Amino acid sequence: MSARTTTRRATLLGATVTTLALLAVAGCSGTPSGTSSGTSSGTASPSASADAASSTAADRLTATDPWIKAAESGMTAAFAVLHNDGDQDVTVVGATSDLSRVEIHEMATDASGTMVMRQKEGGLTIPAGGEHALEPGGDHLMLMELSAPVQAGAEYEVTLELSDGSTLVVTAPARTFAGAKESYDEGHGEDHDMSHDG
Repeated sequence: MSARTTTRRATLLGATVTTLALLAVAGCSGTPSGTSSGTSSGTASPSASADAASSTAADRLTATDPWIKAAESGMTAAFAVLHNDGDQDVTVVGATSDLSRVEIHEMATDASGTMVMRQKEGGLTIPAGGEHALEPGGDHLMLMELSAPVQAGAEYEVTLELSDGSTLVVTAPARTFAGAKESYDEGHGEDHDMSHDG
């Protein structure tokens, strides 16, 4: 083997070893502090993205001052203030209770100027960072065909069903009070004297 051939092989071997060493260092070293790894500073980490993806509307919604009007039979109503702590709107599309069938209702003025109660189309939307009151004379949850008396001082559960399929269970005490008479809008059954007051 000539000296020239030996020198060339030694040179190639040295270059190969140097290249492998550089690749090993690049693959094992972390990104130095204060430098970019090529990911935008505004991009969430994988764990943060997973947390956001697993968040539900129920995680963003809370109910304060919930209560139900005490009633012996028939129907009654449930109230609360719903708070949306998230950055997206939350929509309540329905509700359930062991006490009765539940509908989302609103108060509206009919053609004769009479305040009537009717089922609210499209549910209740609580804006991002905002709140929506369920209150006498306004939007509320109507508990219909009670299976048992709603007794003052007792607590009852109502489950809110949200548009993303999640649910929020609200525990509400029953209270006794009276107020103005209200009636159903045409097509929503009977007139009734369920009382509301503030």
